[in-house]
Amino acid sequence: MKSTVQEILTHYPNAGHDSLIPILQQVQEKLGFLSEEAVVEVGKYLKMPASKIFGVATFYNQFRFTQPGKYHVQLCRGTACHVLGSATVLEEMEKQLKVKSGQTTRDKLFSLEVVACIGACGLAPVISINGEFHAKVTSDSIKSILDEYRNREVQS
Repeated sequence: MKSTVQEILTHYPNAGHDSLIPILQQVQEKLGFLSEEAVVEVGKYLKMPASKIFGVATFYNQFRFTQPGKYHVQLCRGTACHVLGSATVLEEMEKQLKVKSGQTTRDKLFSLEVVACIGACGLAPVISINGEFHAKVTSDSIKSILDEYRNREVQS
């Protein structure tokens, strides 16, 4: 992890505080999340306390501080999805996965994230799993969707 962060930082010679967000975005892109170790490394490089970096990063909902599961589920709670029942879909998703939004299952297979809008309102309610969209999701269809991904693990 440390070497990955160091590699990213080499692309920012003489970086200042204005480079913080792009650096954090690249770190998360490579590692999947912002670990404490990565934040400390970035802080040393930019001569900023880790607490300040965490403060900035927690302001933006794009940053994650826990490693996502192999299958990262994004559940849309935008207006169209909300009106068409995404609240009950979320309840069922949490029940099936036994996690709340922002958490990863114990087996590290799934992580769940609630997002404001996926931008696929015509498919509402919609979820995205690693970028694969599932349209017109209902609380009844959640189990079969998750089982589809679980079966991929059995087959591989």
